[in-house]
Amino acid sequence: MGTIAERFTTALAQAEEPGLTGPELLPVRLMRACARTLPVDGAGLSVEDGAGRRLPLGASSEDAATAERLQFTVGTGPCLATHRGGEPVFAMSDDLRRRWLPFAELLMSRTPYSGVVALPLPLSLAGNIAIDLYFTDEDAVPRLPVFEAMAVGALVTSTLSEAAVWSDWDAPSGPEWLRTPAARRRAVVWEALGQLSVAHGTDTRGALDLLRAAAYAAGRPVDDVAADLLSGRLEAAALDLPEGTGR
Repeated sequence: MGTIAERFTTALAQAEEPGLTGPELLPVRLMRACARTLPVDGAGLSVEDGAGRRLPLGASSEDAATAERLQFTVGTGPCLATHRGGEPVFAMSDDLRRRWLPFAELLMSRTPYSGVVALPLPLSLAGNIAIDLYFTDEDAVPRLPVFEAMAVGALVTSTLSEAAVWSDWDAPSGPEWLRTPAARRRAVVWEALGQLSVAHGTDTRGALDLLRAAAYAAGRPVDDVAADLLSGRLEAAALDLPEGTGR
């Protein structure tokens, strides 16, 4: 079988598929390697910067990417809790329903997953990094080998750090692996908040609540609704401010 490091290194080499070789796609390759090394059905990597902005960096599959977008759309869930609290979260279906019901309903209706483990990873270079591990069988959550999962997490952060050390980048933009397709897609949200703030006379938090409410009501990811706002397909003034949001 080999050591955890050997298995992970082999899995990472196998993730070097056509279309996944660029430095900006390193997080995607890492999450594919993570899903192959650990007894999980999906994995996703995200970062929350000092301003509290969450960016997805990569996912092992489209289902894992969808799970992240659902969590961001409702604004609550295991990974967000890990980002804010800095502690691991282990959640089976009942835990998900009890603590994050809107997310649980979307997760179980739109993905094959019924269990999630969120782990914080130490990497001060980019902000608070966390990894989501997804399970189709919720009973596999308590069977996760935590030592192996943390070891793989350490391998992920060391690979990201090494890539940053051996590449040229400027401080405002960060390493190339912070500019993944998923991160660029999410960055549209932060651009759209300016339009909404002006149109509705609210602050950034109020604008994000508004955008999330519109996305949830339409059954769409926040990222897509934000893209419609910036393109002009959707007017900022057409969105209704949720009750309880301060102006």
